[in-house]
Amino acid sequence: MKMTTSLSLLRDRWAEATPREQGLIRSAAALAGLALVWWLLVAPPLRTLSQGQIAQASLEVQWQKMQSLRAQALALQTAPKLSRDEALRALDAAVRQQFGAAAQLSVLGDSATVTLRNAPANALAKWLPLARVNARALPSEVRLTRTNTLPPGQAVWSGSIVLSLPPT
Repeated sequence: MKMTTSLSLLRDRWAEATPREQGLIRSAAALAGLALVWWLLVAPPLRTLSQGQIAQASLEVQWQKMQSLRAQALALQTAPKLSRDEALRALDAAVRQQFGAAAQLSVLGDSATVTLRNAPANALAKWLPLARVNARALPSEVRLTRTNTLPPGQAVWSGSIVLSLPPT
């Protein structure tokens, strides 16, 4: 009952309105309708599209990294086998090249231990791939402590890294 009363009141007000007022009301209703269509039907797909492009770029970077890792794995698989002596020579050369006097290499059985004393962080970052690729040695245990030196912000590491040597 109240609904019909409200509708009849609206019809009466509409009939009493001047053509200019009716035009303004129609324009306001059309604008409200367009805004509603935009917020409900157009904006969500546009938002999804823009977020999709960002996600696609991120996934492309991950894909490139995976392809790089795959190429490294294939290269390691197809690389000729190293004898124990060759692996030790390559590991010793990499230790001396990257650390100099800041590291000492000791071998016991099928593992090698590299003891570091205030070794620069960038040298450690360069040495790990060299040990893996050139000597086919994989870290099995790492005990490092970071110490700050002068100049400030330059980190150095002390401790030991135990590497598993390739089988003979």
